[in-house]
Amino acid sequence: MNLAWKEMKKSKTKFVILGSIVFLISLLTFIISGLANGLSQDNAALIKNLPDGEIYMETAAEETHALSAIDIATQQSALSENDGAFAFSIQMGFLLNEQDEQQSVAFATSTGSAPFPDVSKGEIVLDRSLEEDGIQQGERFTNSQSNGEFTVAGFTDGAKYSHAAVAFVHPDDFADMYRTEEQQMLFAPDLAEPGAIPGLQSFSIEEFLDTLPSYSAEQLSLSMIVWFLVVISGMLFAIFFYMMNIQKLGLYGILKAIGVKTGTLFRMIWAQMLAITAVALFLSIAFSQLFATLAPGDMPFYLPIGITLQLSAVFFAIGFAGATLSGFQIRKAQPLQAIQQGEG
Repeated sequence: MNLAWKEMKKSKTKFVILGSIVFLISLLTFIISGLANGLSQDNAALIKNLPDGEIYMETAAEETHALSAIDIATQQSALSENDGAFAFSIQMGFLLNEQDEQQSVAFATSTGSAPFPDVSKGEIVLDRSLEEDGIQQGERFTNSQSNGEFTVAGFTDGAKYSHAAVAFVHPDDFADMYRTEEQQMLFAPDLAEPGAIPGLQSFSIEEFLDTLPSYSAEQLSLSMIVWFLVVISGMLFAIFFYMMNIQKLGLYGILKAIGVKTGTLFRMIWAQMLAITAVALFLSIAFSQLFATLAPGDMPFYLPIGITLQLSAVFFAIGFAGATLSGFQIRKAQPLQAIQQGEG
């Protein structure tokens, strides 16, 4: 460790440049990851907030929930046989206020469940983002597909779907708008045998999210960017330490000649990598949290501590791998040959 610290003090500029690059790459990674998680919540928070269990839809719908329609008999049988199960539907639509201003929403209804709020006929419960946009409790809305009015009964948190606020309505109101009493999906928590309901296809929460084209395409693109940045950081570590090791073959030869073991030289490289990565990650985490605080309220940014720690661990692992690969030349170098090459 003493050798590592002395070298870092002697070659401050080189290590500051590497640390700055790692800081910028890790900061960009944290910000993109926060945007990916924020968009994920904004796109499918309604589904992601469901408890552990299985979602079922009609097999003939071919994994498109908007085309699924579960017949009443199957629905009643499944609900009676599975405690905590409920049927629900989601359909995109819009609301009109008294000034005929249109508000896009995702209408959702259920047969009665803890995850979905209880709504009376003629009332709607909206995601709280609409309250922040100025909609107030007691305000009235209409819909061109419905014959009646909807009164805002309250607001709830974490109810977003397809980047739209969710409007929870009574099943009778949903049936009046979309001309069907059949629900699109069933949810059964902790079912002993997933896929056991005849005529229905089962999905875990993650599998169901993958059936949503906008969700899977969006998350795949952002995830690829995040992992490309992680790989690039590992390559930077490998290239940086490789070039430094080439320049110091003469020094390594002298150290080996006086009895310094190869393992000690590897530990020196690892200590330098850990110091650079720790400082860069500390600063990037601080700046990403500052970004989350200063970002506009309508920007979907969500970077929980769990994701931050996972990415930090990946950066340490990739940095360790890159530094280790660059140090293999130390093991192959012979003291006499290295001394003859000089220190470059």
